[in-house]
Amino acid sequence: MHVSLIDLLEHALLDLKASWVMWILLALSVVDLVIIVERVAFLRSVRDDIPRLAAELDRLLRQGRVREALARMKKSRSAEAAVVVAGLLHADLGPASAEKAMVGAAALERVRLERGLAVLGTVGNNAPFLGLLGTVIGIIEAFDILGRPVDAASAVSQAAAALAPQAIMSSIAEALVATAVGLFVAIPAVAGFNYLQRRINGVGANTEALTNVLLAHLAAETPPELPAGSVTASEGAE
Repeated sequence: MHVSLIDLLEHALLDLKASWVMWILLALSVVDLVIIVERVAFLRSVRDDIPRLAAELDRLLRQGRVREALARMKKSRSAEAAVVVAGLLHADLGPASAEKAMVGAAALERVRLERGLAVLGTVGNNAPFLGLLGTVIGIIEAFDILGRPVDAASAVSQAAAALAPQAIMSSIAEALVATAVGLFVAIPAVAGFNYLQRRINGVGANTEALTNVLLAHLAAETPPELPAGSVTASEGAE
């Protein structure tokens, strides 16, 4: 007997049922939670008082105390300070070199800050579709029960026919649960992604403000005293 591709796919989906979709969604929810907690803790660990840091940087550069400015920036664990450190290490080469060094450092810091966000974004966008897949499988199962032939002369067939509405309702309920679980996973992922992205954008704005303080001094007509080799890469690595 010829079996069509659609029949094969239908039997495969009915054999798998929707429970495997649920397990995938639950695993993704755990992954989301781990990433959100880890990223929030990381961002808190690298937080600093940037206005106060900018004021100290401006004061030290006005006094020509470049080495002390470098030491102060290195004490901070913030991403903003790490970018300024790169600029100070290249300050003796001129404003253009310092600016390019800070652009490169800012790109590296952004990669470090955004680690894991791609996973959150992917889960947030696709978890509802996984839930919808579970819903479709449940609906296919319900229609399969409705489409089964019933032999009125068979007691077994009559019993199955009597239980059919209950089985259909059970399949539909499972389908709706899959949709609900998909949304339950997607909503925290999207909320966490938006929150972390907003925090990272704030770090980017603070970085720009702090780097502009350094560039303003380097571009001044009388820049801070920066003798050649006064701040070297070896000193910056100490």
